[in-house]
Amino acid sequence: MIGCGCRNEKIIRRRGERHIIGSVRVSLMSALVVGILGCSDIRAGQTVSIEDIFGKWMFWADKPSGIVSMPDGERYSQIGENGKTIEVYEYATGKKTGTLMDLEKARGECTVEEILGYKVSPTEEFILFWGEETKVYRHSFKADHYIYDISHNSILKLSKDGGELEVDFAPSAYMLSYVQNNNLKIYKLKYQSSSDVTKDGEYGSVLNGIPDWVNEEEFSTTRSYEWSKDSKKIAYIRYDEREVPMQEMVMYDGSLHSGVTRFKYPKAGERNSTVSVRVFDVDSRSTKEIDLGAKECYVPRIKWTGKENQLAVVKLNRLQNRIEVLGVDAKSTVSTLMLQEKNERYFEESEFDNIHFIHEGEDFVTTSDRDGWNHIYLYGTNGVMKKQLTSGEWDVTAIYGVNEETNTLYYQAAKNSPMRREIYAIDLKTYKERVLAGEAGTNDATFSEGCKYYVCDYSNVGTPNKITFCDAKGKTLRTYGDNSLEKVMAGRKFSKKEFTTFTTSDGTKLNAWMVKPLNFDSGKKYPVLIVQYSGPNSQEVLDKWDIDWEQTLASEGVIVACVDPRGTGCRGADFRKCTYRKLGEIESNDMIDAAKEIGKLPYVDPSRIGIWGWSYGGFMSCLCLCRTDVFRLGISVAPVVNWKFYDTVYTERYMQTPELNPGGYELCPLSKAKDLEGRLLLVHGTADDNVHIQNQMEMVNALIEADKDFEMFAYPNKNHSIIGGNVRVHLYSKMIKFIKREFGL
Repeated sequence: MIGCGCRNEKIIRRRGERHIIGSVRVSLMSALVVGILGCSDIRAGQTVSIEDIFGKWMFWADKPSGIVSMPDGERYSQIGENGKTIEVYEYATGKKTGTLMDLEKARGECTVEEILGYKVSPTEEFILFWGEETKVYRHSFKADHYIYDISHNSILKLSKDGGELEVDFAPSAYMLSYVQNNNLKIYKLKYQSSSDVTKDGEYGSVLNGIPDWVNEEEFSTTRSYEWSKDSKKIAYIRYDEREVPMQEMVMYDGSLHSGVTRFKYPKAGERNSTVSVRVFDVDSRSTKEIDLGAKECYVPRIKWTGKENQLAVVKLNRLQNRIEVLGVDAKSTVSTLMLQEKNERYFEESEFDNIHFIHEGEDFVTTSDRDGWNHIYLYGTNGVMKKQLTSGEWDVTAIYGVNEETNTLYYQAAKNSPMRREIYAIDLKTYKERVLAGEAGTNDATFSEGCKYYVCDYSNVGTPNKITFCDAKGKTLRTYGDNSLEKVMAGRKFSKKEFTTFTTSDGTKLNAWMVKPLNFDSGKKYPVLIVQYSGPNSQEVLDKWDIDWEQTLASEGVIVACVDPRGTGCRGADFRKCTYRKLGEIESNDMIDAAKEIGKLPYVDPSRIGIWGWSYGGFMSCLCLCRTDVFRLGISVAPVVNWKFYDTVYTERYMQTPELNPGGYELCPLSKAKDLEGRLLLVHGTADDNVHIQNQMEMVNALIEADKDFEMFAYPNKNHSIIGGNVRVHLYSKMIKFIKREFGL
């Protein structure tokens, strides 16, 4: 996903390891960070180096890693510091109440040396865990899974062959489901035996219960099946990708003849997988197919509503401007329409990701920008809209969940400023709203099962992440960690990040921040690097803690400015969606205008302004250098250079198909290569399964034909994240050398 997925790339590039509150996929990052923060080689007044940021990861705040709520919602579990135990704690007190599992003391054969992830059964009788992971696509992975019986202190391997994907407990806890070789299977714990739900799965042909590449990447899901609440049925999505074109990537592994990785990847206008939704009855072992009413559509989510035998199927048309939620009787397969909405442009992923069924399946909440801003609506499953729960000229950014006992819904919003986030609660009986966490900056939360407690992650531009454990009323129960990061900060020279705005030639105000060089002298003229992402509904200008390479650049005498152009988030639907059918046109106009305004500042050298970006930001960097001579240099990492080369779901959401919108596709770096001005550095990973290196090679050909001078660099076997080993340090060091040379520093 060059949009949301690329924002994820930015997260990855700032932490190096998995470090996600609320995720079952964890690492020993907390211990690593504590070790780094306790190092003794910090010298007062030392500048921030690329090695500090991307080698030692010194400025990533210490956070509790891999908190998993226990089924009762009163306790949580975590992997122990040695990676071999699972410990249980109380949310309210933080007190450790026991050890669920100890690998070194358990009986049975197990090859896991360090637990990377786990799940606790609903009855707390079993633990499913795994160790080393093998990536399938950018987000999905397969691994050998093991079942730990708590009462018997014994470990059993889930399957002889291993390599299972998306393993989960049934709500009854006495069955497991998983995908192996593209087939969905059931494992009965009592009999320690597996049985097939499907048998037609085949690589490059049919997938059952897991998505294909484009559905995984663009709809942010790695699992395409769901158990019914009574554990009697499994609903799953089947993807037939036989007609989808094949993509190949060459892998350089030291062999005499390079290997090739092949996978199905539909590009704009091409054939997608044919999707169907099916329901498997565990007792009768029969399968029924749901009539979706369309041959070509997307099914980004399926969810059981809570009513007996009722399945909700979320359906999108190919252009993603019509959404339907079907209520399906799993026995008869008869469906009724719970929700239908059309948009003159498109629906964002949050529209279906925020669907939550409540009141035992009688109602559901969802979000929509139908009134111009993204807000929450309450519906009955009979299709009647009961209440617009939020309103105003601000956007809801996430729905966390509902506490059914208190009938309270929790959500995040950018109510006070598009650059900030607060956490709110609303009573679903009285519709009264209250603020749970509203300190100026960015507040985010991970709620326990049943929304009884939450872990709040707060920061602002000058305050490192502060982690607090809170009850559902917003009362802080305790604070996690110490002030180790503040000690590191005190030992380094930093330049303050200052918020500002720039006004475009048509009068639009754009949010921005600026970091000035250390020992800034207003009487001097400095070069400027504009850093940006610019993708639809993204945001880079946020009041949150974030130390990146701008601090190293500041120590080298470079001003760094970041600008969010039109098309970015939390300023209403019109601001966000005005780039529809013409990606790059308005955003590059805004960036060019911003560069011109920056060039007028008395302390800026207008002849030394550059622009940098990754993925969508790389697309923007290339395009800007092909549309103006304002920029002295541009660095483009993993860019799309023509939207025809990118996938169907993302591209057509914002651009429609090449057939319907040929003019919109024409505005791209590839078609304007002959107009390139300034010095360009192109960077790409050769194993980028998201934005293929084809983009770089096609751009190189066009620039050669246009007789344009440029530079390029490729990282062998690296994907869209370009990470691993010393790669990030090498990449950022290379970019800084390029900037210093071209700016004459």
